[in-house]
Amino acid sequence: MPAAVPQTSFADFYPDYLRAHQNRTNRRLHFLGITLVILLLVTIFATGAWAWLLLVPVAGYGPAWAGHFYFERNRPATFSHPLYSLIGDFRMYADAWRGKIRF
Repeated sequence: MPAAVPQTSFADFYPDYLRAHQNRTNRRLHFLGITLVILLLVTIFATGAWAWLLLVPVAGYGPAWAGHFYFERNRPATFSHPLYSLIGDFRMYADAWRGKIRF
């Protein structure tokens, strides 16, 4: 994702992140992925099925990347800013729950 400003902080990154998530279906797929990650982690910790941790990236990134490739038609920020992208996913998820972002 080309950045308009240097992204030296998450505050610099997040506006570009939101611009890369304008398609509603893409946002919904991100919401689905984060929800799956949370449910999977709760299940793993409740049951002790630690091998299921291997499914966490698939559950989270699978729907999100499909949203980027098929609906948004852009490159996921995960490839260029993995940590900020992960934080952005959870921030957008929280903002959706708070009604700050339509999903």
